[in-house]
Amino acid sequence: MSSMRSNLSRFRGLFEQTAKLMVGVPDYDTYVAHMQDRHPDKPVMSYSEFLDNRMGARYGAGKAGCC
Repeated sequence: MSSMRSNLSRFRGLFEQTAKLMVGVPDYDTYVAHMQDRHPDKPVMSYSEFLDNRMGARYGAGKAGCC
């Protein structure tokens, strides 16, 4: 029974992450885990800085629109 709960919990987490990525919401927790694991010597951006960074990368911060 606990194995089934564990699998459902894991599926829920993956589903939530996929849904967020589909609508363009970046995953801050994944970013923090990556930074701590792969780049422990570098500072981790705050949640606000992270969102600004990701939105800028996605929508071209500082660039004029198409029209």
